[in-house]
Amino acid sequence: MADEIYTVVQTAQYLKVCEKTVRRLIASNKLVVSRIGGRAIRIKKEDIDTYLAEHVNKEKRGVINE
Repeated sequence: MADEIYTVVQTAQYLKVCEKTVRRLIASNKLVVSRIGGRAIRIKKEDIDTYLAEHVNKEKRGVINE
């Protein structure tokens, strides 16, 4: 099975965020990318899914203050 490769715009659509947010994730090295020809950015769907899995909101455990 071939890897799905996304552009920055496609990644933003997949994540349902703006393109600028994706560029910030790239700049902060939170999202793994490949650069083609020094400018074009491509992102594997697998890497996007890995980012999502690592940044899931986790329910706080313990006593809830009422």
